[in-house]
Amino acid sequence: MKKEVITKLHSDFEQIVQLEEETGVEFWLARDLQKLLGYAKWDNFSNVIEKGKIACGTAGYEVSDHFLDVRKMVALGSGSQRPIGDVALTRYACYLIAQNGDSSKDQIAFAQTYFALQTRKQELIEKRIAEVERLDARKRLTASEKELSGIIFERVGDQRSFGRIRSKGDTALFGGLTTKDMKHRMGMPDNRALADFLPMITIKAKDFANEITNFNIKRDDLTSEQEITKEHINNNRDVRDLLGKRDIRPELLPPEEDAKKVERRLVSEEKKLPKNINSFDSISSLDKE
Repeated sequence: MKKEVITKLHSDFEQIVQLEEETGVEFWLARDLQKLLGYAKWDNFSNVIEKGKIACGTAGYEVSDHFLDVRKMVALGSGSQRPIGDVALTRYACYLIAQNGDSSKDQIAFAQTYFALQTRKQELIEKRIAEVERLDARKRLTASEKELSGIIFERVGDQRSFGRIRSKGDTALFGGLTTKDMKHRMGMPDNRALADFLPMITIKAKDFANEITNFNIKRDDLTSEQEITKEHINNNRDVRDLLGKRDIRPELLPPEEDAKKVERRLVSEEKKLPKNINSFDSISSLDKE
């Protein structure tokens, strides 16, 4: 996600934070959140709220501690006001709602991180979003490699063919350096997957080359290891050339933090979330229904 998008979303989300005066507890109103998450109709957003409530209860938490039905006054065209129903949401409730949204949309992806963190500092939100995007790219690479492995075995019938073909693709992508060479250069264990330590742009490069190979194997009906190897080498070389036009040399990029370690940390943060947030037990000034 681009920095300017994060900056805009951060500003928008900061403007709707509510603070209970007596206790200092942060909360959000669902009708405000609805607009920022891109839901045009309240009925549609209400369905997402209900999914969040179910997730809250399934996790073993009291739903009313995080989803509180309230009333608020809205202005009418005549200048008068009328009460409408709303839902006051804790940070945890907002997180559960965001988790039920489409993370391919920037506002949903931003909300998932914004409400997962105990801080609202933009720089920390940016860092976490980058980590999540890298993990998503890693998962897509795993999927494209799994597909490639299945296609190769189906056509060649040798379980070791995929490893040989992938290795030669790596050598083409990394300018003549083998997978083992890259592991040594990055100072990583030989028994770990290279992709777990690659920066996101290289992960995406490998995934793109895989997708082209998968497509062309089917389109051109390639059936031998030699044909598929040539195809995969060419695709990785083409991707390398594309990066080179932007002065990016994959073999020279520094390693990133172990993706497995990042994933464990993010999972741990999310498990701690409901334990580290305030509930509505202590709020007395909201206009409850």
